[in-house]
Amino acid sequence: MAQLYFKYGAMGSSKTANALMARFNYEERGQKTLLCKPQLDTRDGDHMVHSRIGLEYPCVYFHEMRQMDEEELKENACIIVDEAQFLTKEEVLYLVHLVDDCGIPVLCYGLRADFKGDLFPGSYELLVMADKLEEVKTICWCGKKAAFNARFDAAGHVVKEGAQVVLGANDKYIGLCRVMRSMLWAPWAISSSKMARSR
Repeated sequence: MAQLYFKYGAMGSSKTANALMARFNYEERGQKTLLCKPQLDTRDGDHMVHSRIGLEYPCVYFHEMRQMDEEELKENACIIVDEAQFLTKEEVLYLVHLVDDCGIPVLCYGLRADFKGDLFPGSYELLVMADKLEEVKTICWCGKKAAFNARFDAAGHVVKEGAQVVLGANDKYIGLCRVMRSMLWAPWAISSSKMARSR
């Protein structure tokens, strides 16, 4: 029975690498997959999914997948969606349709919350609608499990205001545990660059 999976994690938890490894595992066994992502994510170039460790593979954009015939989509053993936090409610409901009505398993990978600790719209809908939830784990500077994301500026200071979506990777974000996030968000917070040097 097909299911909708949401595999979420903080920045730096290798979500994209996991998505690309899942695609490889299916196709190594002769099973076709479809890799897609929202067009909003342009960091890796046109129609490409790229991980920090160097894995990459061509993809289609989410809106292009929606234009495909459902019979064509059914040829895939599964559909893999990277950067799923950028999906809309309506797009998540479309994935539910593919799972429930077309019998296609869907694996979604993405962030749960933004740098302020607020859920992304796509993540909210996936947390509500997914059959299976799985945390992709990574660690904080201090060695504890990182569950939060911090955005920082060029000087290494934590950014506490701004747009929810600012594309970036290690140059703008880092995963933190709750204790370190609380320290950085407190009025007396030290800069992330000073904390990194103090490890």
